[in-house]
Amino acid sequence: MHAVGRTSAGVVGLWDVRVWTVWEERLMVGSVVQARCVVGAPCWVSLMARDVDVAKGFYGPLLGWGFEAGPDRWGAYCRAVVDGVAVAGIGEVARTWEFPVAWTTYFGTDDADQVSARVRERGGTMVMGPLAFDAGRLALAADPDGAAFGVWQGRPGPASDLERPGALAWSELRTADAFAAALFYGAVFGWDQASDLDVAFEHERVLLRGAGRTLASLNGGGSQGAPDPRVRPRWHVFFTVADADATAARAVTLGGTVAAAAHDSPVGRVAQLRDREGGLFWVVAT
Repeated sequence: MHAVGRTSAGVVGLWDVRVWTVWEERLMVGSVVQARCVVGAPCWVSLMARDVDVAKGFYGPLLGWGFEAGPDRWGAYCRAVVDGVAVAGIGEVARTWEFPVAWTTYFGTDDADQVSARVRERGGTMVMGPLAFDAGRLALAADPDGAAFGVWQGRPGPASDLERPGALAWSELRTADAFAAALFYGAVFGWDQASDLDVAFEHERVLLRGAGRTLASLNGGGSQGAPDPRVRPRWHVFFTVADADATAARAVTLGGTVAAAAHDSPVGRVAQLRDREGGLFWVVAT
């Protein structure tokens, strides 16, 4: 089961409802997949691939992921697991559909209805939901510039669950105006009322911090009409690795490509990569 929606910027977005059940806790042989919802911050990412097995064969050895089967009511789906914690989901889109392979970032909330109302009030678009699932209530949305994101209301957990190699380091928004975007997301997710979150301006970007670490970064310079998809409004995912250079080299041997060579940045050494099916993502060694 899939949902296709047109954002306020006129961009068609693709999301897979299978991800909405990924946080259902189950005791499995040899491991426990733990659910955690970090209120106000990115806390889950999901990849829509054309072939789940191809994606597993790439990301598994690259990021040290193990895999456990997820709900298969609508097709192949699996969870990526690090140290017993589910850190990402991988679903399979119909191969005949002409949509790019892409990662989607999900923000935690304690009230999906309120977040949805705020999205509409501030010029964003609600594409689907909120709807109730075993893991809580979820919705899919797009900000005023057309960048897609998800909303998850579930059992809260600490941001420290993300602090492990191979897990989400943070999500980074490329948008036309970082300050306008910060006003939108800050109002939608109540950043200024959250005692455990802090918003700061640093190195020409807006940073969301919590639990002593960066959780999200909002950067300007994006353009909806740009021929390069890397600079169109979208959320990019960053995964923690021990060595960005070695990970980039390993990605190539696994059939991926390097979109931006490893280089030093204010947040550490980073590299932008594409998986075997073209999905964009970043790795960072801090």
